[in-house]
Amino acid sequence: MNTQKNSSVDITDWRPEDEQFWESTGKRIAYRNLWISVPSLLCGFAVWGMWGIITVQMLNLGYPFTQAELFTLAAIAGLAGATMRIPASFLIRLAGGRNTIFLTTSMLLAPAIGTGIVLQHPEWPLWTFQLMALWSGVGGGNFASSMSNISPFFPKRLQGTALGINAGLGNFGVTAMQVVIPLVMTVSVFGSFGGEPMMLVKDSGWIFGKIAAGTPTWIQNAGFAWLLSLVPLSILCFFGLNNLTTVSPAIGGTIPAFLKIIWLYTLSFVPAGIGLYLYLPKPSGLGLLNMWIAMPLIIVSTLMVLKVTAFGPMKESVAKQFAIFRNKHTWSMTILYIVTFGSFIGFSMALPLSMKVIFGISHVPDAAGVMQHTLNNPNAPAVLAYAWIGPFVGALIRPVGGWIADKIGGSIVTQIISAIMVAASAAVGYVMLLAYKSATPEHYFLMFMVLFVVLFAASGIGNGSTFRTIGVIFDRQQAGPVLGWTSAIAAYGAFIAPVVIGAQIKAGTPENAMYGFAIFYALCLVLNWWFYLRAGAEIKNP
Repeated sequence: MNTQKNSSVDITDWRPEDEQFWESTGKRIAYRNLWISVPSLLCGFAVWGMWGIITVQMLNLGYPFTQAELFTLAAIAGLAGATMRIPASFLIRLAGGRNTIFLTTSMLLAPAIGTGIVLQHPEWPLWTFQLMALWSGVGGGNFASSMSNISPFFPKRLQGTALGINAGLGNFGVTAMQVVIPLVMTVSVFGSFGGEPMMLVKDSGWIFGKIAAGTPTWIQNAGFAWLLSLVPLSILCFFGLNNLTTVSPAIGGTIPAFLKIIWLYTLSFVPAGIGLYLYLPKPSGLGLLNMWIAMPLIIVSTLMVLKVTAFGPMKESVAKQFAIFRNKHTWSMTILYIVTFGSFIGFSMALPLSMKVIFGISHVPDAAGVMQHTLNNPNAPAVLAYAWIGPFVGALIRPVGGWIADKIGGSIVTQIISAIMVAASAAVGYVMLLAYKSATPEHYFLMFMVLFVVLFAASGIGNGSTFRTIGVIFDRQQAGPVLGWTSAIAAYGAFIAPVVIGAQIKAGTPENAMYGFAIFYALCLVLNWWFYLRAGAEIKNP
Protein backbone atom coordinates (compact mmCIF):
# COMPACT_ATOMS: atom_id res chain seq x y z
CA MET A 1 0.00 0.00 0.00
CA ASN A 2 1.15 3.55 -0.75
CA THR A 3 0.25 5.69 2.24
CA GLN A 4 1.39 8.87 0.55
CA LYS A 5 -1.30 8.47 -2.10
CA ASN A 6 -3.85 7.16 0.39
CA SER A 7 -4.72 4.36 -2.00
CA SER A 8 -6.43 2.19 0.57
CA VAL A 9 -9.04 2.36 3.27
CA ASP A 10 -6.53 0.81 5.70
CA ILE A 11 -3.51 2.96 6.54
CA THR A 12 -0.54 0.95 7.78
CA ASP A 13 2.00 3.75 8.12
CA TRP A 14 0.83 6.56 10.40
CA ARG A 15 3.32 8.96 12.07
CA PRO A 16 1.50 12.14 13.15
CA GLU A 17 4.40 13.20 15.42
CA ASP A 18 6.72 13.22 12.40
CA GLU A 19 6.46 16.84 11.25
CA GLN A 20 7.38 16.11 7.63
CA PHE A 21 4.88 13.23 7.39
CA TRP A 22 2.20 15.35 9.05
CA GLU A 23 2.57 18.30 6.71
CA SER A 24 2.90 16.25 3.53
CA THR A 25 0.28 13.57 4.14
CA GLY A 26 -1.07 13.27 7.67
CA LYS A 27 -2.84 16.62 8.05
CA ARG A 28 -5.00 16.14 4.95
CA ILE A 29 -6.10 12.64 5.95
CA ALA A 30 -6.65 13.50 9.61
CA TYR A 31 -8.82 16.53 8.95
CA ARG A 32 -10.82 14.71 6.30
CA ASN A 33 -11.66 12.02 8.86
CA LEU A 34 -12.46 14.69 11.46
CA TRP A 35 -14.84 16.66 9.23
CA ILE A 36 -16.72 13.51 8.25
CA SER A 37 -16.83 12.40 11.89
CA VAL A 38 -18.38 15.66 13.15
CA PRO A 39 -21.73 15.49 11.26
CA SER A 40 -21.95 11.75 11.95
CA LEU A 41 -21.62 12.39 15.69
CA LEU A 42 -24.04 15.31 15.44
CA CYS A 43 -26.68 13.03 13.90
CA GLY A 44 -25.97 10.48 16.63
CA PHE A 45 -26.74 13.03 19.33
CA ALA A 46 -29.83 14.16 17.41
CA VAL A 47 -31.36 10.67 17.08
CA TRP A 48 -30.48 9.84 20.69
CA GLY A 49 -32.11 12.98 22.06
CA MET A 50 -35.12 13.27 19.74
CA TRP A 51 -37.61 11.74 22.18
CA GLY A 52 -37.30 14.80 24.40
CA ILE A 53 -39.01 16.82 21.63
CA ILE A 54 -41.24 14.07 20.24
CA THR A 55 -42.95 13.55 23.60
CA VAL A 56 -43.96 17.24 23.73
CA GLN A 57 -45.69 16.92 20.37
CA MET A 58 -47.30 13.61 21.37
CA LEU A 59 -48.86 15.50 24.28
CA ASN A 60 -49.97 18.29 21.93
CA LEU A 61 -51.55 15.75 19.56
CA GLY A 62 -53.45 13.92 22.30
CA TYR A 63 -51.70 10.55 22.24
CA PRO A 64 -53.37 8.28 24.83
CA PHE A 65 -50.46 8.21 27.28
CA THR A 66 -50.02 9.84 30.67
CA GLN A 67 -47.35 12.45 31.35
CA ALA A 68 -45.43 9.89 33.42
CA GLU A 69 -45.50 7.39 30.53
CA LEU A 70 -44.21 10.02 28.11
CA PHE A 71 -41.32 10.82 30.44
CA THR A 72 -40.29 7.15 30.29
CA LEU A 73 -39.60 7.44 26.55
CA ALA A 74 -36.85 10.05 26.96
CA ALA A 75 -35.52 8.14 29.97
CA ILE A 76 -35.31 4.85 28.06
CA ALA A 77 -33.43 6.48 25.17
CA GLY A 78 -31.08 8.07 27.69
CA LEU A 79 -30.34 4.82 29.50
CA ALA A 80 -29.79 2.85 26.28
CA GLY A 81 -27.40 5.46 24.90
CA ALA A 82 -25.38 5.57 28.10
CA THR A 83 -25.16 1.77 28.30
CA MET A 84 -24.03 1.49 24.68
CA ARG A 85 -21.13 3.85 25.37
CA ILE A 86 -19.51 1.12 27.46
CA PRO A 87 -18.88 -1.35 24.60
CA ALA A 88 -18.50 1.51 22.09
CA SER A 89 -15.20 2.47 23.70
CA PHE A 90 -13.74 -0.88 22.48
CA LEU A 91 -15.01 -0.75 18.90
CA ILE A 92 -12.22 1.23 17.20
CA ARG A 93 -9.44 -1.12 18.30
CA LEU A 94 -11.46 -4.20 17.35
CA ALA A 95 -13.09 -3.09 14.10
CA GLY A 96 -11.30 0.02 12.82
CA GLY A 97 -12.43 3.64 12.69
CA ARG A 98 -13.90 3.67 9.20
CA ASN A 99 -15.83 0.44 9.73
CA THR A 100 -17.14 1.54 13.12
CA ILE A 101 -18.22 5.06 12.21
CA PHE A 102 -19.82 3.90 8.96
CA LEU A 103 -21.83 1.09 10.54
CA THR A 104 -22.90 2.96 13.69
CA THR A 105 -23.98 5.93 11.56
CA SER A 106 -25.92 3.61 9.25
CA MET A 107 -27.51 1.94 12.28
CA LEU A 108 -29.23 5.23 13.08
CA LEU A 109 -31.46 4.67 10.06
CA ALA A 110 -33.32 1.89 11.88
CA PRO A 111 -34.61 3.95 14.85
CA ALA A 112 -35.23 6.92 12.54
CA ILE A 113 -37.45 4.89 10.21
CA GLY A 114 -39.02 2.89 13.05
CA THR A 115 -39.88 6.04 15.00
CA GLY A 116 -41.51 7.57 11.94
CA ILE A 117 -43.66 4.45 11.54
CA VAL A 118 -44.86 4.12 15.15
CA LEU A 119 -45.66 7.83 15.42
CA GLN A 120 -48.27 7.37 12.69
CA HIS A 121 -50.17 4.99 14.97
CA PRO A 122 -51.29 6.64 18.25
CA GLU A 123 -53.42 3.57 18.91
CA TRP A 124 -50.41 1.26 19.15
CA PRO A 125 -49.38 0.13 22.66
CA LEU A 126 -46.82 2.06 24.70
CA TRP A 127 -44.20 -0.68 24.42
CA THR A 128 -43.83 -0.09 20.65
CA PHE A 129 -42.82 3.52 21.33
CA GLN A 130 -40.55 2.40 24.18
CA LEU A 131 -38.83 -0.07 21.83
CA MET A 132 -38.03 2.73 19.38
CA ALA A 133 -36.72 4.87 22.24
CA LEU A 134 -34.47 1.99 23.30
CA TRP A 135 -33.22 1.59 19.73
CA SER A 136 -32.42 5.32 19.56
CA GLY A 137 -29.73 4.67 22.15
CA VAL A 138 -27.40 3.70 19.28
CA GLY A 139 -26.87 7.43 18.79
CA GLY A 140 -25.75 7.90 22.38
CA GLY A 141 -23.12 5.19 22.12
CA ASN A 142 -21.53 6.83 19.08
CA PHE A 143 -19.76 9.47 21.17
CA ALA A 144 -17.34 7.00 22.77
CA SER A 145 -16.33 5.40 19.48
CA SER A 146 -16.11 8.75 17.67
CA MET A 147 -13.77 10.31 20.23
CA SER A 148 -11.50 7.26 20.44
CA ASN A 149 -11.34 7.20 16.64
CA ILE A 150 -10.31 10.83 16.13
CA SER A 151 -7.66 10.98 18.85
CA PRO A 152 -4.92 8.84 17.17
CA PHE A 153 -5.19 10.74 13.88
CA PHE A 154 -3.68 13.88 15.42
CA PRO A 155 -0.34 14.71 17.04
CA LYS A 156 -0.31 15.37 20.79
CA ARG A 157 -0.07 19.13 20.32
CA LEU A 158 -3.41 19.12 18.41
CA GLN A 159 -5.30 16.58 20.52
CA GLY A 160 -7.23 19.20 22.47
CA THR A 161 -8.22 21.09 19.34
CA ALA A 162 -9.31 18.00 17.40
CA LEU A 163 -11.26 16.44 20.27
CA GLY A 164 -12.76 19.83 21.14
CA ILE A 165 -14.03 20.27 17.58
CA ASN A 166 -15.41 16.73 17.44
CA ALA A 167 -17.11 16.80 20.85
CA GLY A 168 -18.19 20.44 20.78
CA LEU A 169 -19.73 20.41 17.31
CA GLY A 170 -21.10 16.91 17.92
CA ASN A 171 -22.95 18.20 20.97
CA PHE A 172 -24.74 20.63 18.68
CA GLY A 173 -26.74 17.60 17.56
CA VAL A 174 -28.97 18.22 20.56
CA THR A 175 -29.63 21.80 19.44
CA ALA A 176 -29.97 20.80 15.78
CA MET A 177 -32.57 18.21 16.73
CA GLN A 178 -34.55 20.70 18.83
CA VAL A 179 -34.64 23.16 15.92
CA VAL A 180 -35.06 20.76 12.99
CA ILE A 181 -37.77 18.46 14.39
CA PRO A 182 -40.35 21.19 15.13
CA LEU A 183 -39.63 22.62 11.66
CA VAL A 184 -40.05 19.40 9.67
CA MET A 185 -43.27 18.55 11.52
CA THR A 186 -44.93 21.59 9.95
CA VAL A 187 -44.62 20.37 6.33
CA SER A 188 -45.15 17.22 4.27
CA VAL A 189 -41.46 16.59 3.60
CA PHE A 190 -41.96 13.26 1.80
CA GLY A 191 -45.36 13.84 0.18
CA SER A 192 -47.65 10.82 0.01
CA PHE A 193 -44.77 8.55 1.03
CA GLY A 194 -44.53 10.29 4.41
CA GLY A 195 -48.07 9.55 5.55
CA GLU A 196 -51.01 11.72 6.55
CA PRO A 197 -50.87 14.56 9.09
CA MET A 198 -52.61 14.72 12.46
CA MET A 199 -54.31 17.76 13.93
CA LEU A 200 -52.92 19.51 17.00
CA VAL A 201 -55.20 19.26 20.03
CA LYS A 202 -53.12 21.78 21.96
CA ASP A 203 -51.00 24.72 20.84
CA SER A 204 -47.50 23.80 19.74
CA GLY A 205 -44.58 25.82 18.42
CA TRP A 206 -41.29 26.01 16.58
CA ILE A 207 -38.27 28.30 16.59
CA PHE A 208 -40.32 31.23 15.25
CA GLY A 209 -43.17 31.03 17.77
CA LYS A 210 -46.53 29.42 18.47
CA ILE A 211 -48.46 27.03 16.23
CA ALA A 212 -52.19 27.05 16.96
CA ALA A 213 -54.29 24.02 17.86
CA GLY A 214 -56.03 22.57 14.80
CA THR A 215 -52.93 22.91 12.59
CA PRO A 216 -52.00 19.77 10.58
CA THR A 217 -48.79 18.20 11.88
CA TRP A 218 -46.55 15.49 10.42
CA ILE A 219 -45.08 14.21 13.70
CA GLN A 220 -43.68 11.17 11.85
CA ASN A 221 -41.17 13.48 10.17
CA ALA A 222 -39.37 13.67 13.53
CA GLY A 223 -37.97 10.27 12.59
CA PHE A 224 -38.13 10.21 8.80
CA ALA A 225 -36.36 13.57 8.32
CA TRP A 226 -33.01 12.13 9.48
CA LEU A 227 -32.91 9.95 6.36
CA LEU A 228 -32.05 13.10 4.39
CA SER A 229 -28.74 13.42 6.26
CA LEU A 230 -28.01 9.83 7.34
CA VAL A 231 -28.11 8.26 3.88
CA PRO A 232 -25.51 10.59 2.29
CA LEU A 233 -23.47 10.59 5.51
CA SER A 234 -23.31 6.81 5.54
CA ILE A 235 -22.05 6.82 1.95
CA LEU A 236 -19.50 9.51 2.81
CA CYS A 237 -18.28 7.51 5.83
CA PHE A 238 -17.86 4.36 3.76
CA PHE A 239 -15.80 5.99 1.04
CA GLY A 240 -14.13 8.86 2.92
CA LEU A 241 -12.94 7.45 6.26
CA ASN A 242 -9.88 5.34 7.06
CA ASN A 243 -8.87 2.56 9.43
CA LEU A 244 -5.52 3.04 11.18
CA THR A 245 -3.99 -0.41 11.47
CA THR A 246 -1.52 1.02 13.99
CA VAL A 247 -4.54 1.40 16.30
CA SER A 248 -6.62 -1.51 14.98
CA PRO A 249 -4.13 -4.27 14.16
CA ALA A 250 -6.59 -7.17 13.94
CA ILE A 251 -9.59 -5.89 11.96
CA GLY A 252 -9.79 -9.06 9.87
CA GLY A 253 -11.68 -7.50 6.95
CA THR A 254 -14.80 -5.34 6.61
CA ILE A 255 -17.46 -8.02 7.14
CA PRO A 256 -15.79 -9.53 10.26
CA ALA A 257 -15.44 -5.97 11.61
CA PHE A 258 -19.16 -5.34 11.10
CA LEU A 259 -20.00 -8.60 12.89
CA LYS A 260 -17.87 -7.58 15.90
CA ILE A 261 -19.69 -4.24 16.16
CA ILE A 262 -23.12 -5.85 15.89
CA TRP A 263 -22.15 -8.48 18.46
CA LEU A 264 -20.95 -5.96 21.05
CA TYR A 265 -23.92 -3.66 20.57
CA THR A 266 -26.27 -6.62 20.89
CA LEU A 267 -24.56 -7.58 24.14
CA SER A 268 -25.19 -4.09 25.52
CA PHE A 269 -28.86 -4.17 24.53
CA VAL A 270 -29.45 -7.35 26.57
CA PRO A 271 -28.67 -6.00 30.07
CA ALA A 272 -30.29 -2.66 29.19
CA GLY A 273 -33.45 -4.40 28.02
CA ILE A 274 -33.64 -6.78 30.98
CA GLY A 275 -32.94 -3.98 33.46
CA LEU A 276 -35.62 -1.78 31.93
CA TYR A 277 -38.11 -4.66 31.99
CA LEU A 278 -37.49 -5.09 35.71
CA TYR A 279 -37.72 -1.33 36.28
CA LEU A 280 -40.60 -0.13 34.10
CA PRO A 281 -44.09 -0.28 35.65
CA LYS A 282 -46.73 -2.59 34.27
CA PRO A 283 -47.84 -3.24 31.56
CA SER A 284 -44.49 -2.42 29.88
CA GLY A 285 -42.43 -4.12 32.59
CA LEU A 286 -42.59 -5.78 35.98
CA GLY A 287 -41.96 -2.71 38.14
CA LEU A 288 -39.80 -4.69 40.58
CA LEU A 289 -36.81 -2.32 40.85
CA ASN A 290 -36.46 1.39 41.44
CA MET A 291 -34.15 3.51 39.32
CA TRP A 292 -31.27 3.54 41.80
CA ILE A 293 -31.11 -0.27 41.80
CA ALA A 294 -31.86 -0.87 38.12
CA MET A 295 -29.21 1.53 36.82
CA PRO A 296 -26.19 0.11 38.74
CA LEU A 297 -27.43 -3.41 37.93
CA ILE A 298 -27.41 -2.59 34.21
CA ILE A 299 -23.92 -1.01 34.39
CA VAL A 300 -22.36 -3.90 36.33
CA SER A 301 -24.03 -6.59 34.23
CA THR A 302 -22.88 -4.88 31.01
CA LEU A 303 -19.28 -4.84 32.26
CA MET A 304 -19.50 -8.47 33.35
CA VAL A 305 -20.94 -9.57 30.01
CA LEU A 306 -18.13 -7.76 28.18
CA LYS A 307 -15.49 -9.28 30.43
CA VAL A 308 -16.80 -12.82 30.02
CA THR A 309 -17.25 -12.56 26.25
CA ALA A 310 -14.05 -10.60 25.54
CA PHE A 311 -12.01 -11.91 22.64
CA GLY A 312 -8.82 -11.04 20.77
CA PRO A 313 -7.50 -7.50 21.38
CA MET A 314 -10.58 -6.74 23.44
CA LYS A 315 -9.23 -8.83 26.34
CA GLU A 316 -6.38 -6.39 26.79
CA SER A 317 -8.71 -3.39 26.52
CA VAL A 318 -11.11 -4.85 29.08
CA ALA A 319 -8.22 -5.54 31.44
CA LYS A 320 -7.10 -1.91 31.16
CA GLN A 321 -10.68 -0.77 31.68
CA PHE A 322 -11.04 -2.77 34.90
CA ALA A 323 -7.62 -1.61 36.14
CA ILE A 324 -8.81 2.00 36.37
CA PHE A 325 -11.42 1.01 38.95
CA ARG A 326 -8.66 0.56 41.53
CA ASN A 327 -7.82 4.25 41.30
CA LYS A 328 -9.95 6.43 43.59
CA HIS A 329 -9.61 9.36 41.20
CA THR A 330 -11.53 7.38 38.58
CA TRP A 331 -14.53 7.48 40.89
CA SER A 332 -14.14 11.11 41.93
CA MET A 333 -13.86 12.28 38.31
CA THR A 334 -16.81 10.10 37.31
CA ILE A 335 -18.98 11.85 39.87
CA LEU A 336 -17.71 15.28 38.80
CA TYR A 337 -18.39 14.54 35.14
CA ILE A 338 -21.96 13.62 36.05
CA VAL A 339 -22.29 17.21 37.35
CA THR A 340 -21.28 18.61 33.97
CA PHE A 341 -22.12 16.37 31.00
CA GLY A 342 -24.72 14.42 32.98
CA SER A 343 -26.57 17.67 33.67
CA PHE A 344 -26.20 18.88 30.07
CA ILE A 345 -27.65 15.77 28.44
CA GLY A 346 -30.15 15.07 31.23
CA PHE A 347 -31.72 18.51 31.13
CA SER A 348 -31.68 18.41 27.31
CA MET A 349 -33.80 15.25 27.47
CA ALA A 350 -36.18 16.32 30.25
CA LEU A 351 -36.59 20.07 29.79
CA PRO A 352 -38.98 20.28 26.78
CA LEU A 353 -41.69 18.05 28.28
CA SER A 354 -41.16 19.63 31.72
CA MET A 355 -41.74 23.07 30.22
CA LYS A 356 -44.92 21.85 28.52
CA VAL A 357 -46.34 20.28 31.67
CA ILE A 358 -45.45 23.16 34.00
CA PHE A 359 -46.19 26.17 31.78
CA GLY A 360 -48.62 24.75 29.22
CA ILE A 361 -51.25 23.95 31.84
CA SER A 362 -53.21 26.22 34.18
CA HIS A 363 -52.88 24.91 37.74
CA VAL A 364 -56.12 25.71 39.58
CA PRO A 365 -57.90 24.30 42.66
CA ASP A 366 -61.20 22.45 42.37
CA ALA A 367 -64.22 23.03 44.60
CA ALA A 368 -62.57 21.06 47.40
CA GLY A 369 -59.37 23.12 47.16
CA VAL A 370 -57.31 20.30 45.55
CA MET A 371 -54.94 21.52 42.82
CA GLN A 372 -55.84 20.36 39.32
CA HIS A 373 -53.30 20.20 36.49
CA THR A 374 -55.45 19.42 33.46
CA LEU A 375 -56.69 22.72 31.98
CA ASN A 376 -54.88 24.01 28.90
CA ASN A 377 -53.17 27.36 29.45
CA PRO A 378 -54.18 29.65 26.55
CA ASN A 379 -51.26 31.98 27.30
CA ALA A 380 -48.61 29.26 27.47
CA PRO A 381 -45.23 29.99 25.88
CA ALA A 382 -44.40 28.00 22.75
CA VAL A 383 -42.14 25.37 24.32
CA LEU A 384 -40.53 24.27 21.07
CA ALA A 385 -39.56 27.87 20.32
CA TYR A 386 -37.37 28.00 23.43
CA ALA A 387 -36.26 24.44 24.26
CA TRP A 388 -33.19 24.64 21.99
CA ILE A 389 -31.62 27.70 23.63
CA GLY A 390 -30.12 26.01 26.71
CA PRO A 391 -28.42 23.11 24.87
CA PHE A 392 -27.17 25.57 22.23
CA VAL A 393 -25.47 27.70 24.88
CA GLY A 394 -24.06 24.62 26.65
CA ALA A 395 -22.53 23.21 23.46
CA LEU A 396 -21.27 26.59 22.22
CA ILE A 397 -19.43 27.39 25.44
CA ARG A 398 -17.84 23.95 25.95
CA PRO A 399 -14.52 24.83 24.22
CA VAL A 400 -14.34 27.99 26.37
CA GLY A 401 -14.32 25.83 29.48
CA GLY A 402 -11.31 23.90 28.25
CA TRP A 403 -9.49 27.11 27.31
CA ILE A 404 -10.12 28.70 30.72
CA ALA A 405 -9.08 25.46 32.46
CA ASP A 406 -5.80 25.52 30.54
CA LYS A 407 -5.16 29.02 31.90
CA ILE A 408 -6.18 28.73 35.58
CA GLY A 409 -6.66 25.01 36.31
CA GLY A 410 -9.45 22.52 35.67
CA SER A 411 -10.46 21.95 39.28
CA ILE A 412 -10.80 25.67 40.03
CA VAL A 413 -13.15 26.05 37.06
CA THR A 414 -15.12 22.98 38.18
CA GLN A 415 -15.40 24.46 41.69
CA ILE A 416 -16.77 27.76 40.41
CA ILE A 417 -19.32 26.22 38.05
CA SER A 418 -20.45 23.75 40.75
CA ALA A 419 -21.21 26.67 43.07
CA ILE A 420 -23.14 28.41 40.28
CA MET A 421 -25.12 25.23 39.59
CA VAL A 422 -26.04 24.87 43.27
CA ALA A 423 -27.53 28.35 43.32
CA ALA A 424 -29.18 28.13 39.88
CA SER A 425 -30.71 24.71 40.52
CA ALA A 426 -32.19 25.79 43.85
CA ALA A 427 -33.55 28.95 42.24
CA VAL A 428 -35.10 26.98 39.35
CA GLY A 429 -36.78 24.74 41.93
CA TYR A 430 -38.35 27.75 43.63
CA VAL A 431 -39.59 29.13 40.30
CA MET A 432 -41.07 25.71 39.48
CA LEU A 433 -42.87 25.76 42.85
CA LEU A 434 -44.41 29.14 42.11
CA ALA A 435 -45.39 28.21 38.53
CA TYR A 436 -46.92 24.85 39.46
CA LYS A 437 -49.22 26.52 41.98
CA SER A 438 -50.32 29.29 39.64
CA ALA A 439 -53.23 29.60 37.23
CA THR A 440 -50.95 31.87 35.18
CA PRO A 441 -47.59 30.02 35.19
CA GLU A 442 -46.40 31.93 32.13
CA HIS A 443 -45.53 34.84 34.44
CA TYR A 444 -42.59 32.81 35.74
CA PHE A 445 -41.36 31.51 32.39
CA LEU A 446 -38.73 34.18 31.68
CA MET A 447 -36.99 33.67 35.02
CA PHE A 448 -37.21 29.88 34.52
CA MET A 449 -35.52 30.13 31.12
CA VAL A 450 -32.79 32.50 32.29
CA LEU A 451 -31.88 30.22 35.19
CA PHE A 452 -31.83 27.13 32.99
CA VAL A 453 -29.59 28.87 30.45
CA VAL A 454 -27.21 29.60 33.37
CA LEU A 455 -27.31 25.89 34.28
CA PHE A 456 -26.55 24.86 30.70
CA ALA A 457 -23.74 27.40 30.39
CA ALA A 458 -22.15 26.24 33.64
CA SER A 459 -22.43 22.58 32.65
CA GLY A 460 -20.90 23.34 29.24
CA ILE A 461 -17.91 25.11 30.79
CA GLY A 462 -17.56 22.22 33.25
CA ASN A 463 -17.45 19.70 30.40
CA GLY A 464 -14.24 21.29 29.22
CA SER A 465 -12.72 21.69 32.69
CA THR A 466 -13.32 18.07 33.78
CA PHE A 467 -11.77 16.72 30.55
CA ARG A 468 -8.79 18.93 31.26
CA THR A 469 -8.53 17.66 34.85
CA ILE A 470 -8.56 14.02 33.71
CA GLY A 471 -5.64 14.80 31.41
CA VAL A 472 -3.71 16.20 34.37
CA ILE A 473 -4.48 13.43 36.87
CA PHE A 474 -3.99 10.35 34.68
CA ASP A 475 -1.14 9.32 32.43
CA ARG A 476 -1.73 8.83 28.71
CA GLN A 477 -2.30 5.08 29.08
CA GLN A 478 -5.00 5.50 31.72
CA ALA A 479 -6.58 8.72 30.45
CA GLY A 480 -8.29 7.03 27.49
CA PRO A 481 -10.12 4.33 29.47
CA VAL A 482 -11.02 6.87 32.18
CA LEU A 483 -12.48 9.27 29.60
CA GLY A 484 -14.49 6.42 28.09
CA TRP A 485 -15.78 5.28 31.47
CA THR A 486 -16.66 8.74 32.80
CA SER A 487 -18.44 9.73 29.58
CA ALA A 488 -20.50 6.53 29.71
CA ILE A 489 -21.58 6.93 33.33
CA ALA A 490 -22.25 10.67 32.98
CA ALA A 491 -24.52 9.90 30.03
CA TYR A 492 -26.87 8.16 32.48
CA GLY A 493 -27.91 11.71 33.35
CA ALA A 494 -30.11 11.34 30.27
CA PHE A 495 -31.96 8.61 32.19
CA ILE A 496 -31.86 10.13 35.67
CA ALA A 497 -33.19 13.61 34.87
CA PRO A 498 -36.37 12.57 32.99
CA VAL A 499 -37.17 9.93 35.62
CA VAL A 500 -36.61 12.19 38.62
CA ILE A 501 -38.32 15.25 37.16
CA GLY A 502 -41.18 13.17 35.76
CA ALA A 503 -41.73 11.43 39.11
CA GLN A 504 -41.76 14.72 41.02
CA ILE A 505 -44.19 16.30 38.54
CA LYS A 506 -46.44 13.28 38.98
CA ALA A 507 -46.23 13.78 42.76
CA GLY A 508 -47.10 17.47 42.34
CA THR A 509 -43.72 18.66 43.64
CA PRO A 510 -41.49 19.37 40.59
CA GLU A 511 -39.37 21.73 42.69
CA ASN A 512 -38.06 18.80 44.74
CA ALA A 513 -36.23 17.43 41.70
CA MET A 514 -34.22 20.62 41.32
CA TYR A 515 -33.62 20.90 45.07
CA GLY A 516 -32.25 17.36 44.95
CA PHE A 517 -29.91 18.25 42.09
CA ALA A 518 -28.74 21.32 44.04
CA ILE A 519 -27.84 19.11 47.02
CA PHE A 520 -25.91 16.75 44.71
CA TYR A 521 -23.99 19.67 43.17
CA ALA A 522 -23.14 20.95 46.66
CA LEU A 523 -21.75 17.56 47.67
CA CYS A 524 -19.67 17.48 44.49
CA LEU A 525 -18.35 20.94 45.27
CA VAL A 526 -17.01 19.56 48.56
CA LEU A 527 -15.67 16.45 46.79
CA ASN A 528 -13.78 18.55 44.22
CA TRP A 529 -12.28 20.75 46.94
CA TRP A 530 -11.23 17.76 49.06
CA PHE A 531 -9.47 15.86 46.29
CA TYR A 532 -7.96 18.65 44.17
CA LEU A 533 -7.99 22.09 45.84
CA ARG A 534 -7.43 21.86 49.62
CA ALA A 535 -3.97 22.46 51.06
CA GLY A 536 -3.24 18.80 51.79
CA ALA A 537 -4.70 17.36 48.56
CA GLU A 538 -2.81 14.41 47.05
CA ILE A 539 -3.14 15.98 43.58
CA LYS A 540 -3.37 19.77 43.44
CA ASN A 541 -4.97 21.06 40.28
CA PRO A 542 -3.47 23.54 40.16
